[in-house]
Amino acid sequence: MATMNISLPDQMKEWVEQQVATGRYANVSDLMRDLIRDRQEQSVADVEFDEQILEGVRSGFSERSPEEIRQAAKASRRRAS
Repeated sequence: MATMNISLPDQMKEWVEQQVATGRYANVSDLMRDLIRDRQEQSVADVEFDEQILEGVRSGFSERSPEEIRQAAKASRRRAS
């Protein structure tokens, strides 16, 4: 495993130490890995969201009423659950 040194302002360093002190993380490295994994997942979600927005824009205007769109969205959420 590679090693990386980072510099943090005192306030951030204190926050990191507080997080480790809760016992949720064995050490600072565990916390950093968890934060990075979360950010990686968020980056993937951001790209997928952007692609969905572009798909919607490219699809043009809908002939459905706002109520029909709401109902379709609700049905889609129910199927996803």
